[in-house]
Amino acid sequence: MALASLQKVIFGSIAFAIFWVLAVFPAVPFLPIGRTAGSLLGAMLMVLFRVISPDEAYATIDLPILGLLFGTMVVSVYLESADMFKYLGKLLSWKSRGAKDLLCRICLISAVSSALFTNDTSCVVLTEFILKIARQHNIPPTPFLLALASSANIGSSATPIGNPQNLVIAVQSKISFGNFLIGILPAMLAGVVVNALILLTMYWKLLSVHKDEEDAVSDVVTEEEVNSHRFSPATMSHFTSLNSQEWNSHLESINIQNFPPVQTLRIRESASTIESEIHVVPSNTIDSARNSNVSKEGINGVPSLPWQETSPSNSSAARDTHSEHSSETKKNSIIKWKRVLWKCCVYAITLGMLVALLLGLNMSWTAITAALALVVLDFKDARPCLEKVSYSLLIFFCGMFITVEGLNKTGIPSALWDLMEPYSQVNHASGVAILAIVIIVLSNVASNVPTVLLLGARVAASAAAISKADEKKAWLILAWVSTVAGNLSLLGSAANLIVCEQARRAPYLPYTLSFWSHLKFGLPSTLVVTAVGLALIR
Repeated sequence: MALASLQKVIFGSIAFAIFWVLAVFPAVPFLPIGRTAGSLLGAMLMVLFRVISPDEAYATIDLPILGLLFGTMVVSVYLESADMFKYLGKLLSWKSRGAKDLLCRICLISAVSSALFTNDTSCVVLTEFILKIARQHNIPPTPFLLALASSANIGSSATPIGNPQNLVIAVQSKISFGNFLIGILPAMLAGVVVNALILLTMYWKLLSVHKDEEDAVSDVVTEEEVNSHRFSPATMSHFTSLNSQEWNSHLESINIQNFPPVQTLRIRESASTIESEIHVVPSNTIDSARNSNVSKEGINGVPSLPWQETSPSNSSAARDTHSEHSSETKKNSIIKWKRVLWKCCVYAITLGMLVALLLGLNMSWTAITAALALVVLDFKDARPCLEKVSYSLLIFFCGMFITVEGLNKTGIPSALWDLMEPYSQVNHASGVAILAIVIIVLSNVASNVPTVLLLGARVAASAAAISKADEKKAWLILAWVSTVAGNLSLLGSAANLIVCEQARRAPYLPYTLSFWSHLKFGLPSTLVVTAVGLALIR
């Protein structure tokens, strides 16, 4: 494709440069409007400069990707309510041997989950949990956040459902799920290992710092708090649960030696009820505690005497109290089993969504269907759940789609490929290396999905002229390199942006992952991991 008119090239480049600067540096002094507004500004300039028409701009917005992102956000909110993160926290913290061990676990878990649930979902649900782990070990969260984002990108390359560009490649190339997995899985596994080694090498001293025991008591989050922590992917609100052991200690600290055995048993039963149900019905628990205190102290603070227990009125009161406790215990048991059943249904719907994706159904509609099924299952007003979705991130992608398409209209990316195509034949090692460099550059300038849409047919046609096997290899190379290229810079992939935004917006543990801190790790990691994977792609 030849370059567009000089006017379009100049104005399109200016609009894209403004978008790029505001996306990388959202708080620049001359225009501190943020990433979301910056993407909309870039899109508007593309239309005002007539690089792209209004109708073309609307058509450019990739609704399947937005639908997928929205659906997975909603599903992640319900998974959070079903205590998925508590179990995940136990998995990451189980018999942990320190910060290095945790970093390796993050790399492995984020890679596997990204291959099954897409990289965006993994980053949405794990980011703030990673912040709490970093605070627990009194370590800056940079290496953990980088491990999460980079491993999520690498892991997502293994399956057609791992990320949007793989979906495009699977549809256009007609490569089956099994062949896609077999072709890239060895590269993915080796890439995760190499990426973890690079992180350990760069941050070895930082990860070797031990916590100060005096500060650990007041400043560091305990492991129990990490495991019981609740948060949402957008607002990341915190849920501070009451400590049932404190209630037990408080109740048992009361002197019960002067009470008859029946009353002592009743007090312990009340404490047990409080311990088991404090998280579900706190108001009833407080009432139970008060009733227990009344039964212990008698009337006007005077303890009940033995002969008072044998009077008909006291016997009737004891039976009523026992009946009340039995009724309350039964009610709490019903609530507990309803909760367990609801959680099982949430996991079943999520598993059904995964199976549907593995069977090749439409990704975005499958995710939206699962999200709406969970909304209906919850059987109450969904507004609090929907408010947790990061709509600013969805708007950012809308502006980015328009801005990137405007850049494509200038012909600059296509002109670059036309220059490099004769030197990018996949049947030679030098040609594969040049093709990988072209994909990496375009993926970080124009985003990986537009790069795949722009180069996919061209790369496949060039390779098909050699052999059918080379055509398949070209598609897999495009999938691998365009995905791993997202690790190079903060703008390289949606996963990086999600991790950055979620960490920055965390109200309890905010942290800013800067562009340069990411680039310092992303550049060597991308080059090394890409090279290792290219040697293993079949």
